Amino acid sequence: MTNPAGSLVLTALFWAGWLLVLLSTFVINHFDLFGLRQVYLFQKGKEYTNLIFKKRFFYKFVRHPLLLGFIIAFWATPKMTLGHLVFAFATTAYILIAIQLEERDLTNIHGDSYREYQREVSMLIPLPKSKSS
Repeated sequence: MTNPAGSLVLTALFWAGWLLVLLSTFVINHFDLFGLRQVYLFQKGKEYTNLIFKKRFFYKFVRHPLLLGFIIAFWATPKMTLGHLVFAFATTAYILIAIQLEERDLTNIHGDSYREYQREVSMLIPLPKSKSS
């Protein structure tokens, strides 16, 4: 990009995306996120139990802030090469498919409370949604 201001904006968006990814992981249980809790429980001979569903921080505004951060970081680049473009398209497609599978699993695990959350909070773009009464 030849525009220094545009380059600066895209670089700031790039780092904001990665910061959103990092901060979103702290809202989730790190041990469960990285599979360590599952391994620990298996080693102790204990049954895996799902964590309690909670709306906290970024998750009050968007259902998948971690994945939104990845999308922002992958697309916000001052120099979009063909390889980076292919990467951004492929990972975005992967994320959009993964969200559908994850939402199905979360609905099966948490039931009506997750369906209510889906009605109240946008999937990826933090737009206001209707609050149910």
